Amino acid sequence: MAVRESERVGRPPVCLCVLCGLPAAGKSTLACRILTSVTEHGWRATVVPYDDLIPEDAFRSRVLEDGVKLQDRHTEWKAHRHAVLQCIEGFLERPEMLAEFPSSLLINRAAWERCTRALLQPEGLKSVEAPLLFLLDDNFYYSSMRYEVFQLSRKYSLGFCQVYLECDLESCISRNQSRPQPIPSEVILEMVKRLESPNPQKNSWEMQSICLKSTDNISKCDIQRVMELISSALSNPLSLAQDNTEQKEADRLKCATSVVHQADQACRRLISHAMKTARENQLPPKHMKSLAAQLNDSKGTFLQNLRTQFLQEAPFIQGEDVDVEHVVKRAVEVFNDKKKEILLGFIEEHKLL
Repeated sequence: MAVRESERVGRPPVCLCVLCGLPAAGKSTLACRILTSVTEHGWRATVVPYDDLIPEDAFRSRVLEDGVKLQDRHTEWKAHRHAVLQCIEGFLERPEMLAEFPSSLLINRAAWERCTRALLQPEGLKSVEAPLLFLLDDNFYYSSMRYEVFQLSRKYSLGFCQVYLECDLESCISRNQSRPQPIPSEVILEMVKRLESPNPQKNSWEMQSICLKSTDNISKCDIQRVMELISSALSNPLSLAQDNTEQKEADRLKCATSVVHQADQACRRLISHAMKTARENQLPPKHMKSLAAQLNDSKGTFLQNLRTQFLQEAPFIQGEDVDVEHVVKRAVEVFNDKKKEILLGFIEEHKLL
């Protein structure tokens, strides 16, 4: 999609604010508090809740173990996330044409209509020229997920900012368990391993970011900080000019995601083969369960280290292809050695019993 310059100039200020952090860190609560303050500023605002917009099946499908199906489902899940940004983009271009909802069924139509209703018919506001604020409520645990929002903001010269809610793991798990429909604690534990919090020192595009300690209640001072951040983003929209450094970072993130994803598939197959070998050696159920847990923990640590090492050490020149297959092959050889070590330990222990 593209917007003519004349249309962009006449449009009211718009800001995309990313709320990120672990599940149950307090993102939805913060969003509600921000909406209250926004009314006092005379802005139009809405929350974009990814959990409501993306069908539950899209998340559940990611746990499939079959290698081919898992890859297909992972791609499908990314498509759901992309569809959310497409809907925001469509609204920016033609807000009056809300009835022409995208034909894609990748997101929940009723949930999206609730999002836009607050912008089209804001309570107590008559001016359609009031600034627009989108609060994107999701975990956004990879920086590459947040970068996609940044790219959309830059494409349309919007304001962009991020609020990271830092909450200790124990509190997140406790809050989650008190919810009507809690997610499995294992999902939160896995996300902790993968979480990449905003890092302005490393990523120049994350300069407009703040961190709130959300283990305790969000204070009025915290809300004030958020409102000041959003005001600054609205007053300083991103430039359409391309930044080679930022493009280089984006290419690196994209490549790292591909490397980790392919390595994940290969590691799952190795674990599956290890479990088959364990069964053939007649390991008792209790040992099988412990073996599976240790192998999966080792895989999670391995993938996180792989991603970090790739981003920090891999030489990357824009326009130069990276041999992802070669990188994955060499990395998986390391995990395979670790897998053999763990498996052999369990088998030898069983023989001694």
